[in-house]
Amino acid sequence: MRAVIATDFNTEPELAELPVPEPGPGEVLVRLEAAGVNPFDWKVVDGALREQADHAFPIVLGSDGAGVVELVGPGVTSLAPGDRVFGQFMDVERGRGSYAEFALAPAEGKLAHLPTTLPFDLAAALPTASAAAHDFVAATGLGSGQTLLINGASGGVGQSAVQLAAAKGMRVIGTTDPATAEYLRELGAKEVVDFTEAPAVDQVRLAHPDGVDAVVDLVSGPDQIKAVAGLLKPGGTIISSNTAVDPEALAERGLQGANLYAQATPKTLGSLAESVVNGELKVRIDFKAPLAEAPTALARSRAGSARGKTVLSI
Repeated sequence: MRAVIATDFNTEPELAELPVPEPGPGEVLVRLEAAGVNPFDWKVVDGALREQADHAFPIVLGSDGAGVVELVGPGVTSLAPGDRVFGQFMDVERGRGSYAEFALAPAEGKLAHLPTTLPFDLAAALPTASAAAHDFVAATGLGSGQTLLINGASGGVGQSAVQLAAAKGMRVIGTTDPATAEYLRELGAKEVVDFTEAPAVDQVRLAHPDGVDAVVDLVSGPDQIKAVAGLLKPGGTIISSNTAVDPEALAERGLQGANLYAQATPKTLGSLAESVVNGELKVRIDFKAPLAEAPTALARSRAGSARGKTVLSI
């Protein structure tokens, strides 16, 4: 089978021929139709999980994917050949990922049934980004009428977060560039902040001198997060996707903070799929490429060029 692999940390992704894997007990083999590209895919090559897990190189890159069950391993009863599924496939300890014609995954806990009305490319764009948005918005604890700043709203996570927060009645502020500003308004943002005009923190502080209730920060590193947290009202909450928050330091300032990652559970995936099918959640694919062009897609993601989701056709 064709697959896009990394042979070691800090190496260039490359297209390779690998044997089609066999599903073990509790596993399924999925013939993938599409794979979603996320910044975390190239961060793994940079060593993001180096201290947390062993890596079985060569590693097939990619987490998100959608396709059809080809084979099931011993003991699998929840899925059968021919079932349409989507979810997360990354397992660095076994060298597994979704940038491939076939991929293995546990039958339980990582995959969800895919409605026939949801195309494979949209399904592959959902798991990491939209599940992260779902979890991040929920973690703020905000409700209707409260103000949420989404810092870095122009990408796939941000666009889903805007919609999910607006659906809960929150007043959403999104930072973005001019190219995506109007689209964020269509998705439900009440305010957009153009970070190309002036520092976003300064603009938000000027518009909201009393502060905002919570922040979902998708772009700041540890050096920038303190200034963003300074926009919060007393007792406010900031959620970081970049492990930038120091919860203890925030607590000393009367604030709350957490570093979160996407937990794309089957329940969450099912809920997201239903929202897309019902027209309640829009997923914009702004770049689509064949599997062989995965290195180009990853370079584009690394450069921060994505204004929506990137999907590989397999």
